[in-house]
Amino acid sequence: MSAVAKDILVRKSVIVNAPQAHVFETFTKNIDTWWPRSHHIGGKEPFTAILEPRAGGRWLERADDGSECQWGQVLAWEPPKRVVLAWDINTDWQYQRGLGTEVEVQFLAEGPEKTRVILEHRKLERYGEKAEAMRTMFESEGAWASTLAAMAAAAEGR
Repeated sequence: MSAVAKDILVRKSVIVNAPQAHVFETFTKNIDTWWPRSHHIGGKEPFTAILEPRAGGRWLERADDGSECQWGQVLAWEPPKRVVLAWDINTDWQYQRGLGTEVEVQFLAEGPEKTRVILEHRKLERYGEKAEAMRTMFESEGAWASTLAAMAAAAEGR
């Protein structure tokens, strides 16, 4: 008898005092302006965080020497409401093509100058026996919560 893996996920949200389309663009097109410099897996610094703006586009970092380290890819591109990304970074902080944890980010307009951003990092069960440890790490203050806070500050011009 085999056990059915339960869905393991992390969900974070932030209110951003900026219009929906602007917040979407800050998160996607301007990712390098706010992505934490400590959050990268390539061996070289400085780097540029890049999110190619289309379904099938790559999510990666590019070092100044032109070398690239992929993080995942864009699974869904629905401006200005939603983007879904494959997060293919394993427990050893290496790119693993097809690992397939997912980061869905929704941008919900709550007024002309206010946007709720909801980030869900799901399919963490794909980490196997380390799934719960990864969930705990992604839940920690220095992970998605601070990353979203940095994005909000950039979108608000702080």
